[in-house]
Amino acid sequence: MRLLIADAFPEKILSTLKSGLEVDYRPQLTAEELPAAIGDAPIVIVRSTKVTRAAIDAGKKLELIIRAGAGVDNIDVAAASERGIYVANCPGKNSVAVAELTMALLLALDRRVADQASDLRAGKWNKKLYSEADGLKGKSLGIYGFGAIGRLVAKRAQAFDMKVSCFNVPELTDEEAADLDVEVCKTPNELAAKCDVISIHVPGTGDTKGICGETFFAHMKPGSIFINTSRGSIHNEAALLQAMRDKKLRVGLDVFGNEPAAGTAEFLPEIAKQPCFVGTHHVGASTEQAQNAIATECARIVGEFTSTGIAPNVVNIERHSTAKTRLIVRHYDKVGVLANVLGVIRNHGGNVEQMTNTMFDGAKTAVAVVRLSGAPSEKMLEEIALLKDQVIQVDVKGVE
Repeated sequence: MRLLIADAFPEKILSTLKSGLEVDYRPQLTAEELPAAIGDAPIVIVRSTKVTRAAIDAGKKLELIIRAGAGVDNIDVAAASERGIYVANCPGKNSVAVAELTMALLLALDRRVADQASDLRAGKWNKKLYSEADGLKGKSLGIYGFGAIGRLVAKRAQAFDMKVSCFNVPELTDEEAADLDVEVCKTPNELAAKCDVISIHVPGTGDTKGICGETFFAHMKPGSIFINTSRGSIHNEAALLQAMRDKKLRVGLDVFGNEPAAGTAEFLPEIAKQPCFVGTHHVGASTEQAQNAIATECARIVGEFTSTGIAPNVVNIERHSTAKTRLIVRHYDKVGVLANVLGVIRNHGGNVEQMTNTMFDGAKTAVAVVRLSGAPSEKMLEEIALLKDQVIQVDVKGVE
Protein backbone atom coordinates (compact mmCIF):
# COMPACT_ATOMS: atom_id res chain seq x y z
CA MET A 1 0.00 0.00 0.00
CA ARG A 2 1.34 3.42 -0.98
CA LEU A 3 1.55 6.16 1.65
CA LEU A 4 2.20 9.73 0.52
CA ILE A 5 3.76 12.04 3.13
CA ALA A 6 3.62 15.62 1.88
CA ASP A 7 5.41 17.42 4.73
CA ALA A 8 8.52 17.01 6.85
CA PHE A 9 8.42 13.91 9.05
CA PRO A 10 10.86 12.65 11.73
CA GLU A 11 13.26 10.12 10.24
CA LYS A 12 12.89 7.69 13.15
CA ILE A 13 9.14 7.36 12.64
CA LEU A 14 9.54 7.42 8.86
CA SER A 15 11.73 4.32 9.02
CA THR A 16 9.07 2.37 10.96
CA LEU A 17 6.44 3.19 8.33
CA LYS A 18 8.77 2.07 5.54
CA SER A 19 8.97 -1.41 7.03
CA GLY A 20 5.41 -2.25 6.02
CA LEU A 21 4.37 0.29 3.40
CA GLU A 22 5.49 1.85 0.15
CA VAL A 23 6.30 5.30 1.55
CA ASP A 24 6.43 8.17 -0.93
CA TYR A 25 8.13 10.91 1.09
CA ARG A 26 7.92 14.36 -0.53
CA PRO A 27 8.30 17.02 2.18
CA GLN A 28 8.59 19.88 -0.32
CA LEU A 29 5.26 19.34 -2.07
CA THR A 30 3.07 22.41 -2.51
CA ALA A 31 -0.71 22.52 -2.55
CA GLU A 32 -0.58 23.05 -6.30
CA GLU A 33 1.61 19.97 -6.80
CA LEU A 34 -0.36 17.69 -4.50
CA PRO A 35 -3.14 16.67 -6.95
CA ALA A 36 -0.63 15.25 -9.41
CA ALA A 37 1.38 13.60 -6.64
CA ILE A 38 -1.48 11.74 -4.95
CA GLY A 39 -1.92 9.28 -7.80
CA ASP A 40 -3.00 5.88 -6.46
CA ALA A 41 -2.11 6.56 -2.80
CA PRO A 42 -4.88 5.37 -0.42
CA ILE A 43 -3.36 7.33 2.50
CA VAL A 44 -1.95 10.86 2.60
CA ILE A 45 -0.29 12.57 5.57
CA VAL A 46 0.05 16.36 5.63
CA ARG A 47 1.04 18.91 8.19
CA SER A 48 0.68 22.41 6.73
CA THR A 49 0.21 21.56 3.05
CA LYS A 50 -3.31 22.42 1.91
CA VAL A 51 -5.42 19.50 0.68
CA THR A 52 -7.86 21.10 -1.75
CA ARG A 53 -10.92 19.68 -3.46
CA ALA A 54 -8.79 19.29 -6.57
CA ALA A 55 -6.32 17.12 -4.68
CA ILE A 56 -9.11 15.00 -3.19
CA ASP A 57 -10.76 14.55 -6.58
CA ALA A 58 -7.39 13.52 -8.05
CA GLY A 59 -6.96 10.75 -5.47
CA LYS A 60 -9.02 8.07 -7.19
CA LYS A 61 -8.00 5.47 -4.56
CA LEU A 62 -7.80 7.87 -1.65
CA GLU A 63 -9.30 6.49 1.57
CA LEU A 64 -7.70 8.42 4.42
CA ILE A 65 -6.15 11.88 4.94
CA ILE A 66 -4.21 12.35 8.16
CA ARG A 67 -3.43 15.80 9.50
CA ALA A 68 -0.17 15.69 11.46
CA GLY A 69 -1.58 18.05 14.07
CA ALA A 70 -4.89 18.95 15.68
CA GLY A 71 -6.59 21.50 13.40
CA VAL A 72 -7.87 20.36 10.00
CA ASP A 73 -8.56 23.78 8.46
CA ASN A 74 -5.96 23.15 5.74
CA ILE A 75 -8.02 20.19 4.49
CA ASP A 76 -11.24 20.49 2.49
CA VAL A 77 -13.15 18.25 4.89
CA ALA A 78 -16.45 18.78 3.06
CA ALA A 79 -14.93 17.52 -0.20
CA ALA A 80 -13.49 14.49 1.59
CA SER A 81 -16.87 13.70 3.17
CA GLU A 82 -18.56 13.89 -0.24
CA ARG A 83 -16.16 11.20 -1.47
CA GLY A 84 -16.46 9.03 1.65
CA ILE A 85 -12.83 9.68 2.58
CA TYR A 86 -11.81 9.67 6.24
CA VAL A 87 -10.06 12.74 7.67
CA ALA A 88 -8.17 12.03 10.90
CA ASN A 89 -6.07 14.25 13.15
CA CYS A 90 -3.71 13.98 16.12
CA PRO A 91 -5.43 15.85 18.96
CA GLY A 92 -3.53 16.74 22.11
CA LYS A 93 -0.11 15.68 20.87
CA ASN A 94 1.19 19.25 20.49
CA SER A 95 -0.69 20.73 23.45
CA VAL A 96 2.34 21.09 25.70
CA ALA A 97 4.35 22.84 22.99
CA VAL A 98 1.58 25.39 22.34
CA ALA A 99 1.10 25.99 26.07
CA GLU A 100 4.83 26.60 26.47
CA LEU A 101 4.88 29.13 23.63
CA THR A 102 1.86 30.89 25.12
CA MET A 103 3.75 31.41 28.36
CA ALA A 104 6.84 32.51 26.42
CA LEU A 105 4.83 35.21 24.63
CA LEU A 106 3.23 36.31 27.90
CA LEU A 107 6.57 36.67 29.67
CA ALA A 108 8.13 38.36 26.65
CA LEU A 109 5.34 40.96 26.59
CA ASP A 110 5.42 41.62 30.32
CA ARG A 111 9.21 42.03 30.41
CA ARG A 112 9.57 43.43 26.87
CA VAL A 113 12.21 40.83 26.09
CA ALA A 114 12.23 41.38 22.32
CA ASP A 115 12.56 45.16 22.66
CA GLN A 116 15.37 44.80 25.18
CA ALA A 117 17.27 42.38 22.96
CA SER A 118 16.79 44.69 19.96
CA ASP A 119 18.17 47.68 21.88
CA LEU A 120 21.16 45.68 23.09
CA ARG A 121 21.95 44.65 19.53
CA ALA A 122 21.79 48.32 18.56
CA GLY A 123 24.18 49.28 21.35
CA LYS A 124 21.52 50.92 23.55
CA TRP A 125 21.26 50.58 27.34
CA ASN A 126 17.95 51.65 28.87
CA LYS A 127 17.56 50.06 32.29
CA LYS A 128 15.30 52.90 33.42
CA LEU A 129 12.66 52.16 30.75
CA TYR A 130 12.75 48.38 31.00
CA SER A 131 12.51 48.31 34.80
CA GLU A 132 8.82 49.23 34.53
CA ALA A 133 7.38 45.73 33.94
CA ASP A 134 4.14 44.84 35.76
CA GLY A 135 4.97 41.24 36.76
CA LEU A 136 2.56 38.31 36.53
CA LYS A 137 1.90 37.40 40.17
CA GLY A 138 -1.71 38.15 41.11
CA LYS A 139 -2.71 39.06 37.55
CA SER A 140 -5.81 37.48 36.03
CA LEU A 141 -5.52 35.28 32.94
CA GLY A 142 -8.60 34.71 30.79
CA ILE A 143 -8.51 31.56 28.67
CA TYR A 144 -10.89 31.55 25.70
CA GLY A 145 -11.26 27.85 24.88
CA PHE A 146 -10.70 25.53 27.82
CA GLY A 147 -9.75 22.33 26.05
CA ALA A 148 -6.49 20.37 26.33
CA ILE A 149 -4.22 23.35 25.54
CA GLY A 150 -6.23 25.81 27.61
CA ARG A 151 -5.98 23.58 30.66
CA LEU A 152 -2.22 23.22 30.26
CA VAL A 153 -1.89 27.01 30.00
CA ALA A 154 -3.97 27.39 33.17
CA LYS A 155 -1.70 24.99 35.06
CA ARG A 156 1.42 26.90 34.01
CA ALA A 157 -0.12 30.29 34.76
CA GLN A 158 -1.13 29.11 38.23
CA ALA A 159 2.51 28.20 38.86
CA PHE A 160 3.18 31.94 38.37
CA ASP A 161 0.48 32.72 40.97
CA MET A 162 -1.92 34.03 38.35
CA LYS A 163 -5.70 33.84 38.82
CA VAL A 164 -7.37 31.95 35.97
CA SER A 165 -10.79 32.49 34.41
CA CYS A 166 -12.16 30.81 31.31
CA PHE A 167 -15.02 31.03 28.89
CA ASN A 168 -16.74 27.69 29.12
CA VAL A 169 -15.61 25.96 25.93
CA PRO A 170 -16.12 23.02 26.03
CA GLU A 171 -18.64 22.40 28.82
CA LEU A 172 -17.11 22.54 32.30
CA THR A 173 -19.06 21.56 35.43
CA ASP A 174 -18.91 23.60 38.63
CA GLU A 175 -17.13 20.70 40.33
CA GLU A 176 -14.49 20.49 37.60
CA ALA A 177 -13.96 24.25 37.70
CA ALA A 178 -13.47 24.11 41.48
CA ASP A 179 -11.00 21.22 41.19
CA LEU A 180 -9.02 23.14 38.56
CA ASP A 181 -9.26 26.39 40.55
CA VAL A 182 -10.67 28.36 37.62
CA GLU A 183 -13.61 30.75 37.41
CA VAL A 184 -16.04 30.25 34.54
CA CYS A 185 -17.34 33.31 32.69
CA LYS A 186 -20.73 33.24 31.02
CA THR A 187 -19.76 35.23 27.92
CA PRO A 188 -16.58 36.09 26.00
CA ASN A 189 -17.12 39.78 26.74
CA GLU A 190 -17.26 39.07 30.48
CA LEU A 191 -13.94 37.24 30.17
CA ALA A 192 -12.41 40.17 28.24
CA ALA A 193 -13.60 42.74 30.76
CA LYS A 194 -12.39 41.07 33.93
CA CYS A 195 -8.94 39.76 32.94
CA ASP A 196 -5.50 41.35 32.58
CA VAL A 197 -4.44 38.79 29.97
CA ILE A 198 -6.51 37.00 27.32
CA SER A 199 -5.19 33.83 25.66
CA ILE A 200 -7.02 32.20 22.74
CA HIS A 201 -7.26 28.41 22.44
CA VAL A 202 -10.16 27.54 20.13
CA PRO A 203 -9.98 25.75 16.75
CA GLY A 204 -10.13 27.68 13.51
CA THR A 205 -13.61 26.97 12.11
CA GLY A 206 -16.39 28.89 10.45
CA ASP A 207 -17.99 29.37 13.86
CA THR A 208 -14.85 30.90 15.40
CA LYS A 209 -13.84 33.16 12.52
CA GLY A 210 -13.53 36.74 13.76
CA ILE A 211 -14.93 36.04 17.23
CA CYS A 212 -12.30 38.36 18.68
CA GLY A 213 -13.28 41.56 16.95
CA GLU A 214 -14.11 45.16 17.69
CA THR A 215 -16.67 44.40 20.42
CA PHE A 216 -14.44 41.89 22.17
CA PHE A 217 -11.43 44.24 22.19
CA ALA A 218 -13.63 47.11 23.38
CA HIS A 219 -14.34 45.09 26.55
CA MET A 220 -10.65 44.46 27.29
CA LYS A 221 -8.90 46.55 29.92
CA PRO A 222 -6.60 49.36 28.69
CA GLY A 223 -3.01 48.13 28.62
CA SER A 224 -4.01 44.46 28.92
CA ILE A 225 -2.43 41.61 26.97
CA PHE A 226 -3.93 39.62 24.08
CA ILE A 227 -2.29 36.36 22.95
CA ASN A 228 -3.35 34.10 20.07
CA THR A 229 -1.52 30.83 19.43
CA SER A 230 -4.50 29.10 17.77
CA ARG A 231 -5.44 30.37 14.29
CA GLY A 232 -5.16 33.78 12.67
CA SER A 233 -8.78 33.67 11.52
CA ILE A 234 -10.02 33.90 15.10
CA HIS A 235 -9.03 37.53 15.63
CA ASN A 236 -9.88 40.47 13.39
CA GLU A 237 -6.44 41.90 12.79
CA ALA A 238 -7.63 45.38 11.78
CA ALA A 239 -9.74 45.64 14.94
CA LEU A 240 -6.86 44.36 17.04
CA LEU A 241 -4.48 46.89 15.49
CA GLN A 242 -6.92 49.70 16.28
CA ALA A 243 -7.27 48.47 19.87
CA MET A 244 -3.48 48.51 20.23
CA ARG A 245 -3.49 52.17 19.21
CA ASP A 246 -6.58 53.24 21.17
CA LYS A 247 -6.29 51.13 24.32
CA LYS A 248 -2.54 50.41 24.35
CA LEU A 249 -3.16 46.67 24.22
CA ARG A 250 -0.04 44.53 24.23
CA VAL A 251 -0.23 41.70 21.72
CA GLY A 252 1.54 38.38 21.22
CA LEU A 253 0.74 36.41 18.07
CA ASP A 254 1.97 33.12 16.69
CA VAL A 255 -0.69 33.20 13.98
CA PHE A 256 -1.86 35.77 11.44
CA GLY A 257 -4.85 36.18 9.19
CA ASN A 258 -2.78 36.50 6.03
CA GLU A 259 0.35 34.55 6.90
CA PRO A 260 2.36 33.11 3.97
CA ALA A 261 1.67 29.54 2.90
CA ALA A 262 5.34 28.88 2.14
CA GLY A 263 7.96 28.09 4.75
CA THR A 264 9.97 31.18 3.84
CA ALA A 265 8.60 34.41 2.38
CA GLU A 266 8.56 38.19 2.69
CA PHE A 267 6.04 39.13 5.38
CA LEU A 268 5.60 42.45 7.15
CA PRO A 269 2.10 42.87 8.61
CA GLU A 270 1.25 46.30 9.99
CA ILE A 271 0.64 44.85 13.43
CA ALA A 272 4.26 43.68 13.67
CA LYS A 273 5.43 47.31 13.43
CA GLN A 274 3.71 48.26 16.70
CA PRO A 275 5.86 48.90 19.79
CA CYS A 276 3.85 46.61 22.10
CA PHE A 277 3.92 43.57 19.85
CA VAL A 278 5.85 40.31 20.01
CA GLY A 279 5.38 37.56 17.45
CA THR A 280 6.51 34.15 16.27
CA HIS A 281 6.17 32.35 12.94
CA HIS A 282 3.24 29.93 13.53
CA VAL A 283 5.57 27.57 15.36
CA GLY A 284 3.42 26.78 18.39
CA ALA A 285 3.53 23.05 17.72
CA SER A 286 7.05 23.06 16.33
CA THR A 287 9.14 21.48 19.04
CA GLU A 288 10.99 18.22 18.51
CA GLN A 289 9.01 16.65 21.35
CA ALA A 290 5.69 17.65 19.80
CA GLN A 291 6.64 16.59 16.28
CA ASN A 292 7.81 13.16 17.47
CA ALA A 293 4.58 12.69 19.42
CA ILE A 294 2.48 13.72 16.41
CA ALA A 295 4.45 11.49 14.04
CA THR A 296 4.04 8.55 16.41
CA GLU A 297 0.29 9.17 16.48
CA CYS A 298 0.21 9.34 12.66
CA ALA A 299 1.98 5.98 12.52
CA ARG A 300 -0.55 4.54 14.98
CA ILE A 301 -3.46 5.76 12.84
CA VAL A 302 -1.87 4.28 9.71
CA GLY A 303 -1.21 0.98 11.49
CA GLU A 304 -4.76 0.61 12.77
CA PHE A 305 -6.27 1.58 9.45
CA THR A 306 -4.17 -0.83 7.40
CA SER A 307 -4.79 -3.72 9.79
CA THR A 308 -8.47 -3.20 10.66
CA GLY A 309 -9.87 -0.76 8.11
CA ILE A 310 -10.90 1.53 10.97
CA ALA A 311 -9.12 4.88 11.42
CA PRO A 312 -8.84 6.44 14.89
CA ASN A 313 -9.47 10.17 15.47
CA VAL A 314 -11.71 10.62 12.43
CA VAL A 315 -13.26 14.11 12.43
CA ASN A 316 -15.79 13.80 9.58
CA ILE A 317 -18.05 11.00 10.77
CA GLU A 318 -21.66 12.02 11.39
CA ARG A 319 -22.00 12.22 15.18
CA HIS A 320 -25.75 12.68 15.26
CA SER A 321 -27.35 9.96 13.16
CA THR A 322 -30.88 10.55 11.94
CA ALA A 323 -31.62 6.83 12.29
CA LYS A 324 -35.03 6.17 13.88
CA THR A 325 -34.85 2.45 14.59
CA ARG A 326 -32.45 -0.40 15.16
CA LEU A 327 -33.12 -3.62 13.31
CA ILE A 328 -31.51 -6.45 15.30
CA VAL A 329 -30.93 -9.64 13.32
CA ARG A 330 -29.52 -12.72 15.06
CA HIS A 331 -28.29 -15.04 12.35
CA TYR A 332 -26.12 -17.99 11.42
CA ASP A 333 -22.65 -17.18 10.10
CA LYS A 334 -23.15 -18.31 6.53
CA VAL A 335 -22.18 -16.87 3.19
CA GLY A 336 -24.82 -14.53 1.80
CA VAL A 337 -26.94 -14.11 4.94
CA LEU A 338 -26.28 -10.41 5.37
CA ALA A 339 -26.59 -9.86 1.62
CA ASN A 340 -30.05 -11.44 1.72
CA VAL A 341 -31.10 -9.37 4.73
CA LEU A 342 -29.93 -6.16 3.05
CA GLY A 343 -31.70 -7.24 -0.13
CA VAL A 344 -35.02 -7.44 1.73
CA ILE A 345 -34.41 -4.02 3.27
CA ARG A 346 -33.65 -2.59 -0.18
CA ASN A 347 -36.76 -4.13 -1.73
CA HIS A 348 -38.90 -2.44 0.91
CA GLY A 349 -37.26 0.97 0.44
CA GLY A 350 -35.33 0.90 3.71
CA ASN A 351 -32.30 3.17 4.08
CA VAL A 352 -29.37 1.78 6.10
CA GLU A 353 -27.44 4.51 7.96
CA GLN A 354 -25.13 2.37 10.08
CA MET A 355 -24.47 -1.32 10.54
CA THR A 356 -22.41 -3.56 12.82
CA ASN A 357 -22.02 -7.34 12.86
CA THR A 358 -20.69 -9.09 15.97
CA MET A 359 -19.58 -12.74 16.01
CA PHE A 360 -20.14 -15.07 18.96
CA ASP A 361 -17.72 -17.68 20.30
CA GLY A 362 -17.38 -20.58 17.93
CA ALA A 363 -18.03 -18.41 14.88
CA LYS A 364 -21.35 -20.11 14.16
CA THR A 365 -23.70 -17.24 14.97
CA ALA A 366 -23.65 -13.45 14.93
CA VAL A 367 -25.88 -10.47 15.57
CA ALA A 368 -26.25 -7.64 13.08
CA VAL A 369 -27.49 -4.25 14.27
CA VAL A 370 -28.80 -2.22 11.35
CA ARG A 371 -29.77 1.41 11.94
CA LEU A 372 -32.55 2.53 9.62
CA SER A 373 -33.69 6.05 8.82
CA GLY A 374 -37.33 4.96 9.15
CA ALA A 375 -39.40 2.29 10.86
CA PRO A 376 -39.43 -1.07 9.03
CA SER A 377 -42.76 -2.38 7.82
CA GLU A 378 -44.28 -5.57 9.21
CA LYS A 379 -43.88 -7.12 5.76
CA MET A 380 -40.12 -6.38 5.79
CA LEU A 381 -39.75 -8.02 9.19
CA GLU A 382 -41.73 -11.06 8.09
CA GLU A 383 -39.59 -11.57 4.99
CA ILE A 384 -36.36 -11.33 7.00
CA ALA A 385 -37.70 -13.78 9.61
CA LEU A 386 -38.61 -16.23 6.82
CA LEU A 387 -35.00 -16.53 5.61
CA LYS A 388 -34.81 -20.20 6.60
CA ASP A 389 -31.59 -21.63 8.02
CA GLN A 390 -30.19 -18.10 7.94
CA VAL A 391 -32.02 -15.86 10.43
CA ILE A 392 -32.56 -16.97 14.03
CA GLN A 393 -34.51 -13.97 15.26
CA VAL A 394 -35.36 -10.44 14.14
CA ASP A 395 -36.38 -7.60 16.40
CA VAL A 396 -36.86 -3.80 16.23
CA LYS A 397 -35.93 -1.21 18.86
CA GLY A 398 -35.80 2.56 19.00
CA VAL A 399 -32.46 4.32 18.63
CA GLU A 400 -30.84 4.93 22.03
